[in-house]
Amino acid sequence: MVVMRYRIDTSSRNELSVLGLGCMRFPRDKAETERIILAALDGGVNFFDTAYIYPGSEVILGEALAKHGRREDIFLSTKLPLSRCRRSEDFDKYFDEQLKRLQTDYIDYYFMHNIASFAQWEALLKMGIAEWIAGKKASGEIRQVGFSYHGTYDDFLKTLKSYPWEFCLIQYNYYDENYQAGKAGLRAAVNAGLTVMVMEPLLGGKLATGLPRQAEELFNRANPDLAPADWALWWLWNQPEVTLVLSGMSSADIVRHNLQSAEDFRTLSEEELAVYPKVVDVFRKSYKVNCTSCNYCLPCPKGINIPSCLAAYNTSYARDYVAGATLYLTSTAVLAENPLSVHLCNQCGKCEKACPQDIPIRTYLKKVGRRFEPLPVRWILKLVRAVMSR
Repeated sequence: MVVMRYRIDTSSRNELSVLGLGCMRFPRDKAETERIILAALDGGVNFFDTAYIYPGSEVILGEALAKHGRREDIFLSTKLPLSRCRRSEDFDKYFDEQLKRLQTDYIDYYFMHNIASFAQWEALLKMGIAEWIAGKKASGEIRQVGFSYHGTYDDFLKTLKSYPWEFCLIQYNYYDENYQAGKAGLRAAVNAGLTVMVMEPLLGGKLATGLPRQAEELFNRANPDLAPADWALWWLWNQPEVTLVLSGMSSADIVRHNLQSAEDFRTLSEEELAVYPKVVDVFRKSYKVNCTSCNYCLPCPKGINIPSCLAAYNTSYARDYVAGATLYLTSTAVLAENPLSVHLCNQCGKCEKACPQDIPIRTYLKKVGRRFEPLPVRWILKLVRAVMSR
């Protein structure tokens, strides 16, 4: 039985598990999702984070908590889909639906979801979001309010100062140390009295299972007892300013590994800390696209599996070309009668508007096509498909 560690939320004085369950990457298998939830609960995880726009996530989490009578055992967080709010009436529309999905009458931690600029937050203030929040807090339907952030550091500071927030969620890991809000934003938020939570601790899994071999070797030489995921999690827990790390654990086995990592955590030595910049240097040279596979760019109007195509592109450089090409073939069903090739992209730009990382997706899809389906290869694949269809 693992022993969970807890840190204090400075606003509420709640004790939050240092490892939280991010519910964005639940598998399609409902039974496995329930095993993930129960494994986290039984391991002492008491912070569960979902969002309105995570497909099916709020519903399955609400069903599991109700089925096992565990709602009162956790701090439940979800997020208002700001990008869908066009008028003040939308606030209640989405919130009421979330309460039904989650089978609860209150939310412990409610996020303003995916603030990407101060102008976006200003527009919501003009729509009356502050007054709406005040009403929900007065009724007890929202216990605490904060925001998740994907924008520049300067706009982060403006947003931070514009409202009496109680917590915030930032993208932060040893590779993204100075990306978006970054370490400077982390410290600014703590100095302002906010509890800081971290998302993408493993960069969409890349810091756990997608490291270049040279980077893995650097970690192994420094401490062979730690897996890549441990190195990423421990780097965050080594910073007392980080109250909670949200990990999108997609299997019960991953939950158990991360639970053990939380129990085993100790302060990193100077020698261990010195390895991270070397790993980052290798990683930066190998990875071409800073995609976290959050899937916000989906669905693509043409059916392209954008995150998987970008992952294949990265893998072809970080690991080897064959591994990347294999991933691309499976992601696009390139030998099927109607393959979902990146060449179907019509440059509509819908994906780029939704991307929290500001990735020029259309440009990279062209690069993916040139790498895996140059014109001679496209001719060969077309011929193979014709033969297979006979």
